[in-house]
Amino acid sequence: MDFSEIIKTEKDEGKEKHVPTITIDKGHKTGMDIVRVVVGHEVPHPNTAEHHIVWIELYGVKKDNDQVLQLGRATWAPVYSNPNVRFQVNQMEDFKAFHALAYCNIHGLWSNSLEH
Repeated sequence: MDFSEIIKTEKDEGKEKHVPTITIDKGHKTGMDIVRVVVGHEVPHPNTAEHHIVWIELYGVKKDNDQVLQLGRATWAPVYSNPNVRFQVNQMEDFKAFHALAYCNIHGLWSNSLEH
């Protein structure tokens, strides 16, 4: 089995929303941009002890050599916190794309990408 076979995307989505939404907010100061990743941006994902988003990871792909860098990871306690995270990315201009992974304790691993 190839690792890509276990990662789900928007085409696999059902009534519960799992695909991470990625947006970029330009910072007020040069070099202080924010990449925001949310699961359940338009339709909330369940957030119970039995069914919740456990973590989100953000990766960046560098323009000059296609190197993939893990930029951060956030985890949540079910019920008391939500899968909504902001990553401050320094030297945003060095990246051509961002990829997010989100893990649901019931439905597995989900991904989305944003070309920059």
